[in-house]
Amino acid sequence: MNTKRIDFSKFSSIRIGPVVEVALIENDVIPEERTILGAANNVLISPTPPPLMILSKEYDFIRLEEDGLHIGAATPGGRVVSFCKKNDIAHFEYLSKLPGTLGGMLKMNAGLKEYEIFNHLIAIRTMSGWILKEDIEYGYRKTSINEVVFEALFEAEKGYSTERYEMFNQMRSNQPHEPSAGSCFKNPQGDYAGRLIEAVGLRGHRIGAMAFSEVHANFLVNMGGGTYEDALTLINEAQVRVKREFNIDLQCEVILIK
Repeated sequence: MNTKRIDFSKFSSIRIGPVVEVALIENDVIPEERTILGAANNVLISPTPPPLMILSKEYDFIRLEEDGLHIGAATPGGRVVSFCKKNDIAHFEYLSKLPGTLGGMLKMNAGLKEYEIFNHLIAIRTMSGWILKEDIEYGYRKTSINEVVFEALFEAEKGYSTERYEMFNQMRSNQPHEPSAGSCFKNPQGDYAGRLIEAVGLRGHRIGAMAFSEVHANFLVNMGGGTYEDALTLINEAQVRVKREFNIDLQCEVILIK
């Protein structure tokens, strides 16, 4: 089994985590008793995580075939957008503003507003073989996927749109530039997590080097040298205050690896 030494304080988007040996998934062989990670964009990793694994570079590919668009689960969103622009393929413009790789996007049905990764999905390939979209349960930022995804097949419609690409750029222009794990909490039905965090007085609130951003309250940002413990304290504080004031249970969108 090949491994890769990763410093998660540099590799993860929130710049928090230890240095650990991570197993590589190669030739569809999945190491036992390990937790799968993608590009570590929406995760918060504790100082003592469980054994981890990531897909090797062999799963970073994109091919246009007769049955549709085949994309490897280790392929970054930006690469997909570039390919679709070059080949005039529609419906993937929003991926330019979603950090991470395809596997993680599929697992959480990532997207922007009504544009979601499952919209034009046909099937995914796992150890169980090809699984059709209609055999997977999915909804807002959640799916029933509980296996490692190797690749996915999508509809390949003509019509790349520069206008849509620009629209998505604007939609994400209000995000903070400091390291973060993306949106901290899922938006509750009919409301916005950022509004609730602001309403309970936590916008800009800081513990150590971690803070809820002044720019967008639903982003937990690392001001430099932030710790897992301080991040967790802020997450818990937001959940307690919002529950007390609005009787709403804020659900973490950031995945805790502990």
